[in-house]
Amino acid sequence: MEIPKGSSARTIARILADQGVVRSQWTFALLCRTRSNRRLQAGEYYFDHPQTAFNVFDTLAAGKVFELTVTVPEGYNLMQIADLLAEGKLVSREDFLAAARDTTPIRDLAPTAPSVEGFLFPATYEFPRHITSAKIIGEMTQHFRTEWSALTAATPLANGRAAQNIVTLASLVESETPKMDERPIIAGVFQNRLRIGMALACDPTVVYALEQKGAYDGTLTSADMHVDSPYNTYRNRGLPPGPIANPGETALRAALQPATVDYLYFVADTQGGHFFSKSFAEHIRNIARYHQLLAQKNAKEPAQKRP
Repeated sequence: MEIPKGSSARTIARILADQGVVRSQWTFALLCRTRSNRRLQAGEYYFDHPQTAFNVFDTLAAGKVFELTVTVPEGYNLMQIADLLAEGKLVSREDFLAAARDTTPIRDLAPTAPSVEGFLFPATYEFPRHITSAKIIGEMTQHFRTEWSALTAATPLANGRAAQNIVTLASLVESETPKMDERPIIAGVFQNRLRIGMALACDPTVVYALEQKGAYDGTLTSADMHVDSPYNTYRNRGLPPGPIANPGETALRAALQPATVDYLYFVADTQGGHFFSKSFAEHIRNIARYHQLLAQKNAKEPAQKRP
């Protein structure tokens, strides 16, 4: 039920009665006159059964508008969040992505960021149905600031590391592994590579580069590793120009406190985790180990499906 802006108490009373929310238009109008010190708020409200005039008045006076619940998972990027919001019919995909290019909400934290990517904190939100993309971004970046303040209060930024670089590193960590205990290790591996000038060679950055071009089909090929993009960390050394996803608390904490490790390489272990290695020779052996385990796993799956 919609209460238009500028509606008089009498108009609101009529709307409520017509919708079956209150039993008497005149009783509600009289209540509004006796409580004229409280203003009723415009917006969309939801009542699933008739209620007393007092309850309805309190709901409208408090502005408890109907809200849609949206859960943004950790590691979603701007494009995925835009799709999520569009599916919920809150805003259009195009409008959200356009609004995300305005970095005003995070300019003090990330002065050179190309968008608000990385600073939209993954969480469950409740948004009114009629909301702008800018307001959604404002609420999500404010949530990020709250979490960031708590994290950096407990872990002061060391060696002058910029917030933008830390969030970018966290987004790579978030995209590489779902395992909480691995995240500080992977952050440590990336820190080691950055320190010696070695390419990060992070597959998710290639995926992000392809997604930006609308060229990602769900698989990566060797040719994809050569895509011309500043986000491609196979072609370009150092961190990408900005985050590639929106990291959660554990990935941010890992980027703030990378594990002290000697590893320079890692490869998937077919169990959702990774094998880590210090040398390229050991890395090659781990890759062979991965392919062997994958072949064994694929061989077992058809047998398990037989009656």
